Amino acid sequence: MEPTIPKLLKAISQKHSESTAQMHKDSEGVFQPTTFSELYSQALQFASGLKKLGVKREDRVGLISDNRQEWFVADLAIQCLGAADVPRGCDSTADEINYILDFSGCSITLLENEAQLKKVISKASSMPALKKAIVIDPAFNTAKTDTGKLEIHTYASILESGRDSDAADIEAEIEKGNPDDTMTLIYTSGTTGEPKGVMLTHTNFLHQVKGVPELIHVGPGDRWLAVLPVWHSFERIMQYVALGTGSTLCYSKPIGSVLLADMQLVKPTWMASVPRIWESVRDGVYRKVNNTGGVKKGLFLFFVAVGSFWGTSACMVQGRMARYRKRNRKLDFAMGIIPYILLWPLKALGDILVFKAIKEKLGGHFVAGISGGGGLPAHVDAFFQAAGILLLEGYGLTESAPVLSLRPQDRPVPGTIGPAFPGTELKIVKEDGEEAQPGETGVLYARGPQIMKGYYRKPELTAEAVDKDGWLNTGDLSMKTHDEEYTIVGRAKDTIVLLGGENIEPAPIEERLKLSPYISLAVVVGQDKKFLGALILVDPDNVKTWAGENN
Repeated sequence: MEPTIPKLLKAISQKHSESTAQMHKDSEGVFQPTTFSELYSQALQFASGLKKLGVKREDRVGLISDNRQEWFVADLAIQCLGAADVPRGCDSTADEINYILDFSGCSITLLENEAQLKKVISKASSMPALKKAIVIDPAFNTAKTDTGKLEIHTYASILESGRDSDAADIEAEIEKGNPDDTMTLIYTSGTTGEPKGVMLTHTNFLHQVKGVPELIHVGPGDRWLAVLPVWHSFERIMQYVALGTGSTLCYSKPIGSVLLADMQLVKPTWMASVPRIWESVRDGVYRKVNNTGGVKKGLFLFFVAVGSFWGTSACMVQGRMARYRKRNRKLDFAMGIIPYILLWPLKALGDILVFKAIKEKLGGHFVAGISGGGGLPAHVDAFFQAAGILLLEGYGLTESAPVLSLRPQDRPVPGTIGPAFPGTELKIVKEDGEEAQPGETGVLYARGPQIMKGYYRKPELTAEAVDKDGWLNTGDLSMKTHDEEYTIVGRAKDTIVLLGGENIEPAPIEERLKLSPYISLAVVVGQDKKFLGALILVDPDNVKTWAGENN
């Protein structure tokens, strides 16, 4: 494995030069291919353009954009120069962008469109280091925009400015790169709501690029449908895995109609997504069935029940049951083998009559999905197992770049996040400080090459998160099985992770709710749910007064 991502890009561009690296939509909505050779060439050209703007080793460069082909080119180009990108999505507020760019000391930032530029311009006075901005959107017109004191460029102009440059100059910069160089600062919310910049290195990500193919069978010819925010650590590692395995990235959006249409067009073999997307697929199927009603609904529910029962029997026969307590595998086999054999014809019939249509909606070539960024609901896990669609749940944090565990493709154990990732140590520590045994709950700690360098300019918070021996406190409560698979059972800290993967700090919301004279106590909830809710304890005196005044 190459020691840095730009060196990996160069090697892959030579090994798979004419293979498709990316599929992205043009202005007409038609998917267009970019080969690995073209991707490398574009990265070198854009890096040359950035170098002419003054970007140099150890600089931080803002990258405010959603999913698009140019994002990956910019990401790779910044790394080629030995700089680090500071990414964020277009849903970020002006205040968030201001804090992230200012705290990171960015002098240059890429922005997807004019809307992001306006956010930056509105806060330019509080970002003294920021001097230049590059707008990616081809439709952007600098002549029609009040840019304030910022020097504005377009993505196309920077790419063009590097077209005639000597590629050897950038390749020399690539050779200077070290595995422990910081390549990105990904900001995640802190316990007080103030973002923390997670410093991740080439080593952090390349450890995953090497390990993921040990758990799943992916390689040239495979297609990944990219729907998560490209700046998110979960989607980023999938991009680098696609790069490292010579497979193809196909950019889509997490919008039901768009996602399903794109699946028909690109016929993906893999997709990494958050539980909310998988649940929406399941709910969409049930919604359609409920609207149909009658015999079709009855058949569907029958075959789901058969598939679920058969799937459990298969796990018993194949030794894939989660053993939080010691289980007799011979007894499991004996109990599972009869329904496994007897239900197989019905399972096969269900695949033909019911589940084949669902698989075709996924493009017809779907191998497996990877779920992360939040706990996978048990009913969603069970549905995909019943349908015969492999769904592999993983677990990780931005601070671990992000993968700490993943169900292996050849031995997925339902209800778990799989064993520790290759080359990674996991341990569960109980409240008394002792290490937990199988079936016991405690806080999950992790150690390995993927653990972050630290929080940018916050050594005290780094020391709280990672101890002197290199153990990262995940803040999550976990249990393990007798076979060393893990499951997440809750959170030891207050951060709420929604089903879509968003991290929410409840304290500021709770305090804002309690500003109402009618609320004496508020507890925000929503872990692994679609949205937040709150448990409200009203102030009886004020409510009675309001009721009396309003009859």
